[in-house]
Amino acid sequence: MAGDKVPMVETRNVNTGRPGPRIPQEMYDAVKAAILAVVPEEAPGFPWKELPAAVKRHAPPRLFERASVDWYTVTVKLDLEARGLIARVPGARPQRLVRTRQPRRGRRRPL
Repeated sequence: MAGDKVPMVETRNVNTGRPGPRIPQEMYDAVKAAILAVVPEEAPGFPWKELPAAVKRHAPPRLFERASVDWYTVTVKLDLEARGLIARVPGARPQRLVRTRQPRRGRRRPL
């Protein structure tokens, strides 16, 4: 319907500590699911350079008809790192990623 708002997600950026761009919920969910499907829980992890191609294989093709797989992959990857769902393998060069067992919790406000 015309005028319907597309649900959006405000991403986070692990590198800056500030909010990242707002992206459509459907795109976020598809890229997140694809990343979590291919990134293992244990080292040696998944190579960062191969992640955009893996996302493209797992996500619905219609999502990327007019969108950059690389840009959305980077944006969601940084968000998942900030949320503690994935992490970089320490000392791995080139960069490799693993899933974490527990998501990072935000700071709790006192009552």
